[in-house]
Amino acid sequence: MNALTSEDLEFLRRPLHGFLTVAGAEPRPVWFEATAEGTIELFTEPDSPKVRRVRRDPRASLVVAAPVGERERWVSVTGRVSVESGGAHDLASRLAARYWDLDDPVRAADLKEILAVDQLRLVVHPEKVRRYVY
Repeated sequence: MNALTSEDLEFLRRPLHGFLTVAGAEPRPVWFEATAEGTIELFTEPDSPKVRRVRRDPRASLVVAAPVGERERWVSVTGRVSVESGGAHDLASRLAARYWDLDDPVRAADLKEILAVDQLRLVVHPEKVRRYVY
């Protein structure tokens, strides 16, 4: 199947870490957002190695697994990545609220630092979706 299902989207909207792999790099844990349009979005600084790699070879994959203590489940998305200049700060704010307690002054300051620098959005356009549910 080449599209995210409603069950996939429900799972991917939880505050789980994804492991992003881009050509020429090892997997890295990332925050991500699964959109209603069926894409996966993340943010990064413009000079990050992943941006350079994606511009050379736009293929990437993201794997998200259920945490220990839950029944085994994972979703893997592979596809082309576009680099978008708009919307990264809004995405960063949404994701920070999802992953952090922004009432914590330390985390609020961390978000302020993220928003103080340029960010880009990486958008994974799924070409292949695999999943496993125990």
